[in-house]
Amino acid sequence: MPTGTISMFESSPSEITEQVLAEDRRVLIFGEPGVGKSTLAASLARCLTSTGRRCWCIGADPGTPAFGIPGAVCLGEWQGENWQLLALEALCTLDAGRFRLPLVASVRRLVARTPVGMLLIDAPGVVRGVAGAELLTALVEAAGVEVVLLLVREGKAPPLSDELRALDIEVRTVRAARGAQRPGPVQRARYRTRLWDACLQGAEERHLPFESIALIGTPPPREATAAWQGRQVALLDARRTVAMGEVTAVEPAGLRVRMTCANGGASFLLVRDAQRTADGLLQTAQPWAAGALDYVPPPDVLPRPGPGIDSGPRPLVRMGLVTAALINGVFGDPLLYLRLRQQRRCLLFDLGEAGRLPARLAHQVSDVFVSHAHIDHIGGFMWLLRSRIADLPPCRLFGPPGLAGHIAGMVNGVTWDRIGERGPRFEIGELHGETLVRFRVQAGRAGCERLGERAVREGLLLEEPAFRVRAATLDHGTPVLAFAFEPALQVHVRKERLIARGLPPGPWLAELKQGITEGDTEAEVLLPDGGLQSVGALAEELLLIAPGEKLVYATDLADTADNRVRLTQLARNAHTFFCEAPFIETDADQAARTGHLTARACGEIATAAKVERLVPFHFSRRYETGPRRVYEEVLAACARAVMPRGWIRDT
Repeated sequence: MPTGTISMFESSPSEITEQVLAEDRRVLIFGEPGVGKSTLAASLARCLTSTGRRCWCIGADPGTPAFGIPGAVCLGEWQGENWQLLALEALCTLDAGRFRLPLVASVRRLVARTPVGMLLIDAPGVVRGVAGAELLTALVEAAGVEVVLLLVREGKAPPLSDELRALDIEVRTVRAARGAQRPGPVQRARYRTRLWDACLQGAEERHLPFESIALIGTPPPREATAAWQGRQVALLDARRTVAMGEVTAVEPAGLRVRMTCANGGASFLLVRDAQRTADGLLQTAQPWAAGALDYVPPPDVLPRPGPGIDSGPRPLVRMGLVTAALINGVFGDPLLYLRLRQQRRCLLFDLGEAGRLPARLAHQVSDVFVSHAHIDHIGGFMWLLRSRIADLPPCRLFGPPGLAGHIAGMVNGVTWDRIGERGPRFEIGELHGETLVRFRVQAGRAGCERLGERAVREGLLLEEPAFRVRAATLDHGTPVLAFAFEPALQVHVRKERLIARGLPPGPWLAELKQGITEGDTEAEVLLPDGGLQSVGALAEELLLIAPGEKLVYATDLADTADNRVRLTQLARNAHTFFCEAPFIETDADQAARTGHLTARACGEIATAAKVERLVPFHFSRRYETGPRRVYEEVLAACARAVMPRGWIRDT
């Protein structure tokens, strides 16, 4: 048969072996996902070895490997009824299309280690676009392929037919079995996770100091602790894979890694995007600075007040068990609504115009953090006051000196002759340097009662088992507070292990999570089957625990050296940084006169703080018809700034 042609070949594996593989050759088994490439490789190996021949296979699909370890290219020999792993090259990714160059290099190195004989290359299912065309050509060249077995479903045209003809080698098209079907994404994830868990059985935790290991691949920044948790890594020595493992913790001096036995030294740590996610499955990680960021209101927020009113994009951020949304968009009054998911509770950062918040949400507001008392930051208090006329616990407010007087003035400016004891109650904390001075104000009772004071260390305003809130005092011509919301831990249930134990979800899981959050690992939890087990033991088996992701909120501050130092320190390594960017550089004089940042200053502070994601807001309305200028100036100073796609347009 002439080389470079494609013909349909409908024979059985035994006939393929006799007619195409009568002599030892290097064979690429190629086709779209789910057509049975791995099944065909096993069938051919079974036929070959039944006649006394030996057969090797390189599994080049790191996402759904037929054998070996996910996140790697594996070399195996058919023995008995299975492939026996002989060697591997770590990739630390499941994405063959994105990382096709290192995949091809790994295949080349494994081919060099394969004994002379029949070699099958089980290709990944990347068959479209530039990635598919490049991968096909590169695999053929790297492995010295002599024949391609192309699996095609009945009635479908062969993929990359022009590229296959251009290879100038023998190509045989084999009809895929009628029942061949690609498993769903959850099934694939569970399958590869089982392989990965089996690989890690008996693995030991070790410390890898940053000073002695060079990070290669696409590692996230060291300070992005959440992005490291569960990340697949590999120790390499002169490009040879020494061991593979999984990051369990990030420490100041290095990584804690659960790793298979490593013989010999290693000088490099390979890191890419394979990661055990919150559900316990080995998946492709999101880009470290991505996460969920939308520009739509959360479902419990009312639509825009009316036609013709546009406050710009309204960023919505999801971080662990927290959702944060700028209710009035980037042009409207500052009001950051932070929902603690799985709780009937929310926090507010600033209290600008609140007409888009339903009254029922006011009953769930436990704490309000007010930067300062300019009307666009506190004008929404009247909504909160009116909405809390009920038998509710006190709502706490925190802010700079003078806040209690402003709140008391608004409360006492209303006649409360019919309120009785149902008047809304507020406990107010004013931060005076390192002292928090506390007051009580209640509708229907005149005045403002002083409750006392307490010392504040490192700006810590509020501390609970699940989170802390810190503040830094900045200058805006008047004292202004910036705030950091710091969750204690991210606790996620490993559903596959819950199923394996036969334990249904229920209130006991909340009790388990609470025990972890409060650090009470010795407490016992009553399980649905009637058994008792300690929080610590259950957590080790059923939970994934990661560091909390910090959110920082800062607005209305002058661009001074002292403000920059204080805010940079507060925002250091934050996952998400909401920061004002009112003016562009051509209006820097206006920014200086009014005590605000420019867009460039906003980006420079975020870059200095090494935040993972910057969300600029509080834009001057003079840019309503051209907001792109603001975003572009922020992006020029901070590559981690988030710009809404599909919305920005200049008119």
